[in-house]
Amino acid sequence: MNAQNAASGSAYFLTEETQLVETHTLSILVDNEPGVLARVIGLFSGRGYNIESLTVSETEHEKHLSRITIVTRGTANVLDQIRHSLERIVPVHRVVDLTYHAQQLGHDRPVERELALIKVVGQGETRAEMLRLADAFKAKVVDATVEHFIFEITGKGAKIDQFISIMKPLGLIEVCRTGVAAMIRGAEGM
Repeated sequence: MNAQNAASGSAYFLTEETQLVETHTLSILVDNEPGVLARVIGLFSGRGYNIESLTVSETEHEKHLSRITIVTRGTANVLDQIRHSLERIVPVHRVVDLTYHAQQLGHDRPVERELALIKVVGQGETRAEMLRLADAFKAKVVDATVEHFIFEITGKGAKIDQFISIMKPLGLIEVCRTGVAAMIRGAEGM
């Protein structure tokens, strides 16, 4: 295509705009009733959006409200579309993009933590090394025999990823992670 066609406004001379794909943490306050989680998850799967992390629990027992925390990736437009679509689901009371709010307050991310249980097996000096590393990462032994340890570790996802990668060559057997729990910094509630 030549410069003349570009200047004439030809529809075939559209430039492809690339938007940055970002990871965002969304917090959704919903009624604690059967089928609500399935509807929220259905919205993601029906539109082909991926969920990287998902946690849900009743947080306000008197009001029967649950909080769903979802970590997902997308462009700014996709993230807005997800948020607006979630807001239209009937038992949803509030949707907050915690990452966006953290950035508005001058922070990279909201306060995010995850819990993991990590099972390792080993003998002799390997067991001693496992305990030394667990201590360095502030992981607690929650179960142990002469053959294995189960460690409990909490922290940012990157810290847990690093602990898992260090334990792999020492005898990692199994990992169970909770998913991200997150809040906005400051005195404001959701």
